[in-house]
Amino acid sequence: MLDESLLDSPEGLADADRRGLLRGAAEAGARVRTAVRHAAEAGVADLKPDGRPRAVLIAGPGAAATHTADLLGTLAGPGSPVIRLAPTGVAPAAGALRWEIPGWVGSVDLLLIATPDGTEPSLSLLAEQAYRRGCSVVAVAPAHTPLAEAIAAAHGMFVPMATAPYDQEEPLAASSPGVFWALFTPLLALLDRIGLLGAAPDALEKVADRLDHIAERCGPAIAAYSNPAKTLAAELADALPVVWTEGPSTGPAGRRFAAALAELAGRPALVAELPEALAAHSALLAGPLAASADPDDFFRDRAEEPPAMHARVVLIRDRPIGGLTALPAARDLALSHDTPISELEPEEGDELETLAELIAVTDFAAVYLALASGA
Repeated sequence: MLDESLLDSPEGLADADRRGLLRGAAEAGARVRTAVRHAAEAGVADLKPDGRPRAVLIAGPGAAATHTADLLGTLAGPGSPVIRLAPTGVAPAAGALRWEIPGWVGSVDLLLIATPDGTEPSLSLLAEQAYRRGCSVVAVAPAHTPLAEAIAAAHGMFVPMATAPYDQEEPLAASSPGVFWALFTPLLALLDRIGLLGAAPDALEKVADRLDHIAERCGPAIAAYSNPAKTLAAELADALPVVWTEGPSTGPAGRRFAAALAELAGRPALVAELPEALAAHSALLAGPLAASADPDDFFRDRAEEPPAMHARVVLIRDRPIGGLTALPAARDLALSHDTPISELEPEEGDELETLAELIAVTDFAAVYLALASGA
């Protein structure tokens, strides 16, 4: 059950935030600026690439690496494929995970390693293997870790992860906003330098400014009625989120939101991109999860039994390509089954700015849902 009174209690939210999630969301802009500085100090701006790599491979544990690969692949487009190397192993522990480089990888490819840990032995071995193949290696991880030493031995580039003192107080959640921006930003700067996407220093400064703006709008001191993240968290209190995305780069934002809801708040969510989402989820909205499918049981003990969970559509959209939009059809489908809708649309800006806004608002919403539900 969601404690909605906690949403309007900054002190209560701070007491419940044992993992530093709100601080990570509020400091996202500062993390971006620190990460840009670390990338510059590591020599990213001084690189003189010979051309685009044939393929970019990304290795790292958990949701942070998954989201980073997803977003970089979307932003880079089809010019050079961005491939995530999924780990194998018997447990999600640093010593149990294993990564392998595909046999076709060679000197024309680029390996990126992104981890908030840096002690994974297999990532150090992966860097050595890439060096033997002639593959360039860049890593973002905490400083003074075994991975940093392995990257130096492999003649690669190491960028220290932008961390905060409280990161060491509790285990880092892979979906934490602070972790994500600390790993994602240096790789944006790198891929801009080698020509795979556009993320110049002034563009990254605009991203940091937009994240600061969202932190002001969605911070814990802002009342729920004027706070879009708290409003969304309250709307999803007893709902199954059905996340529909529309726009060039909103798909990764929606998938990140679903992953954050699962990891941080312990809530399931479904996600799909419009217009395919209409066919994929039409039967779901017409089934037992529809709001009109199972009226509230008159005999239910309202003090002990939670209400039945019903679907709620969350529309995350940006400027549609060519002006074409499936939004009217999406609204019609949801409303025809009495399914409520929450809509998120960013303010004007370039692709990175609008993407940062959507990620920041949904990150705050996932954190508020986690804290107010005691997750």
